[in-house]
Amino acid sequence: GIDLSVGSLVALSSVICAWFVVNVAGAGNATAIGMVFSCLGGILVCGGVGLFTGTMVTRFRIPPFIVTLAMMLVASGFAYMIAQGTSIYNVPDSFTWLGRGMFAGIPVAVILMLILYAGAHVIMSKSKLGRAIYAVGGNPEAARLSGIRVNRVLVWVYIVCGLLAGLGGVILASQLKSGSPTYGNMYELYTIAAVVVGGTSLMGGEGKMVGTLTGAFIIGIINNGMNLLGVDAYAQKVVLG
Repeated sequence: GIDLSVGSLVALSSVICAWFVVNVAGAGNATAIGMVFSCLGGILVCGGVGLFTGTMVTRFRIPPFIVTLAMMLVASGFAYMIAQGTSIYNVPDSFTWLGRGMFAGIPVAVILMLILYAGAHVIMSKSKLGRAIYAVGGNPEAARLSGIRVNRVLVWVYIVCGLLAGLGGVILASQLKSGSPTYGNMYELYTIAAVVVGGTSLMGGEGKMVGTLTGAFIIGIINNGMNLLGVDAYAQKVVLG
């Protein structure tokens, strides 16, 4: 299954997080606890979207492409509605710690990325759940006959996908010190490209987290290199494609 809603979930999470910081936590007077709960709000909403997607796919047998395309539009629409078509600023300077902060000379965002990839690698390669995910991706019917609760695994995967997209939105909002419905534009295509370049089969059942990390680095290096070289924004799309 391919989740086309991740880019819109990034935007939705950034907007919800920034909105809570400004309107609930107290904007410039927001405390650390208030900002943490604001971030959790954005992440959990995206997890709820993942739960809905997974339910539609498993209970109603709607193809993932259709469900996630619909949720891409829904999430983007809600992001624009909440932000009223503009960016949400007025967040405190301390809010940027997650996206721009340093710990022991290493960016916090990089540390978080490494922790997440390491955790995902362990789950996918060493755990029963990881084996079940590969089995369901390779052949759902064979997995069901082997005693795997296919629907439960699928729903779990969509929830985690939503939560991680939400976390991405929070980090982006922290880096840019604002929430905007335009964040995450084209991210769904970048993620698919990174995963495929990293060796994951679109037929399912094959792929490794290390490969996905490598694919993400390749996409990122190409984008960053073109920016440093001053390549025209439109030409960048051609080169990346």
